[in-house]
Amino acid sequence: MRRLFVDTGAWYALVDKKDPDHEQAERFFRNNKIPFLTTNFIFDETMTLLRHRLGWSVARDFGQKLKKSSFVSLIAVKDEDENRAWEIFLKYKDEDFSYTDCTSFAVMERLKIDTAFSFDKHFLAMKFKVMP
Repeated sequence: MRRLFVDTGAWYALVDKKDPDHEQAERFFRNNKIPFLTTNFIFDETMTLLRHRLGWSVARDFGQKLKKSSFVSLIAVKDEDENRAWEIFLKYKDEDFSYTDCTSFAVMERLKIDTAFSFDKHFLAMKFKVMP
């Protein structure tokens, strides 16, 4: 089954109407038919960002929607993903990848997902496709 990996920036852009990518994210989200997949690391990062910038209730409401969604799979990063993420982190010292970015790349590699719903150029640097 084909799936799209979803990064923190895409989740955030969907929620924050003032985000410069909001309209594009919302339009893509409405028209997309490919199921989403995201990780517990991305969930953590998204909830933290939403709470910090938009408040606890916004983070709670969005988190509950993600957790209840049948269209979004929320998976845990495995030990093998973290081992691969650390390899990526060490190898690409000239890139400004966060460790969470590296875990995302590792999960995408393991699950053979080649496309992310993201506005982050780091996915392109790792030769993944991005949407929108």
